[in-house]
Amino acid sequence: MSSTILPQFIGGAFVASGSSSQLTRHNPSDLSDLVATVPIGSAADVDHAVSAAASAAAAWRRLPGPARADALYRWGEVIAARADELALAIAREVGKPIGEARGEVGRATVICRYYAGEAVRDVGEVIPAQAPDALQFTLHDPLGVVALITPWNFPLAIPLWKAAPALAFGNTVVLKGSELSPRMSHLLAETAVAANLPAGVFNVVQGDGTTGAALVGHPDVRAVSFTGSQRVGGIVAAAATARNVRYQTEMGGKNVVIVARDADLDRAAALTAAGAMRYAGQKCTATSRVIVERSVEDAFLAKLGAAVAALPLGPVTDAASAVGPMITPEAHQRVTRALEAAGVERLCEGAAPEDGDKGGNWFQPVVVRLPSAADDLARQELFAPVLGLLRADDLDHAIALANDTSFGLSASLFTSDLSAAMRYVRAIEVGLVRVNGDTTGVDPHAPFGGMKGSSSGTREQGRAARDFYTETRTIQIHS
Repeated sequence: MSSTILPQFIGGAFVASGSSSQLTRHNPSDLSDLVATVPIGSAADVDHAVSAAASAAAAWRRLPGPARADALYRWGEVIAARADELALAIAREVGKPIGEARGEVGRATVICRYYAGEAVRDVGEVIPAQAPDALQFTLHDPLGVVALITPWNFPLAIPLWKAAPALAFGNTVVLKGSELSPRMSHLLAETAVAANLPAGVFNVVQGDGTTGAALVGHPDVRAVSFTGSQRVGGIVAAAATARNVRYQTEMGGKNVVIVARDADLDRAAALTAAGAMRYAGQKCTATSRVIVERSVEDAFLAKLGAAVAALPLGPVTDAASAVGPMITPEAHQRVTRALEAAGVERLCEGAAPEDGDKGGNWFQPVVVRLPSAADDLARQELFAPVLGLLRADDLDHAIALANDTSFGLSASLFTSDLSAAMRYVRAIEVGLVRVNGDTTGVDPHAPFGGMKGSSSGTREQGRAARDFYTETRTIQIHS
């Protein structure tokens, strides 16, 4: 049990919030386990954090790239040294199976190391000038204070894949993590202290949506990076646009697997099941639809049922666990109601919760038949271990069904036909295009982002991060 109220992290110090309003966070595997009590950060807390970041900005942007690289590398090393502790904390707070939690910590370390390298990479170009005696080149300058609003499902990796590039390119940061993962935000701040990041360069404000709104609307915030729902992303975009500040919003998906008639069905079934059901489907890139060519539907469904049933559902600290609980009782109830309202046919199910699991938000994985691509269940992002199946006449029909959504984040085609793969690559309307792989994840050095309603059209990670966290100036010098 934990009754300690988590502090804010501002200006390099842990400080009490000025707000008396609080939230509690319980372990989704065991609702009797109180993980944290967290303040709902006030506008004064936000102003304090932004002021600290603004005060640190001038010195940080002047710091040579190699020095910023050293700081980021140290941060990654601190995280690596605390890997077991951080993985267990992730598992306890958000219900992520320990194997995936360890993977998230490893990814966080890689992110810090990668952006340590980016901090010393060339960041401009020389451009021929029309005048014969002129030197013309570009510089990429930091924006200033950036606000990061992040979700609970990757409470270490997503804050870092935003904060690390922001810092590498000379910005300072105020992070507002999810109110469902406040202890991980606190632990991330602890690692920043241990890595000796300069005071004010990285700040954490705990709170809820009102805290986030105050942060997005603060006049000294020059850019906002958000990951979350379409509804909140729209609010963030409108608020940033009203102030004419840069923003990026990543807003989920209705990700799809297409199984062609010539697919390796064993591989397709195993990776579709994993992409849909691991971590209870609570990834923005999780597979929520599978579209199967009619001629192989029965054979594929038999293999898919076996693959889903083989995924262990159990204690998240068990290395064999794959599925895990849903994040809150409210999320569990929302998905249960959606399935009941749809009245869909259940094609196969995964492992059911055991008696000892009844104290958590456990949800039995299920594959259902979608009546049509226009059905509500085919269009809503459920964020749950629920996979909807549609039948297609051929590949072109499957691609049309796949594109019939407001989302456009991730898709995968299973096929052995190279020409079919290339036709799909050209036609599918998603930002993350896979062939013969699952829909989840992306390398930290590759651009990440969606199309249509999944994204503001910007990209995170890789070299694309530089474009968001800097502004370009063109310099021309005449002799």
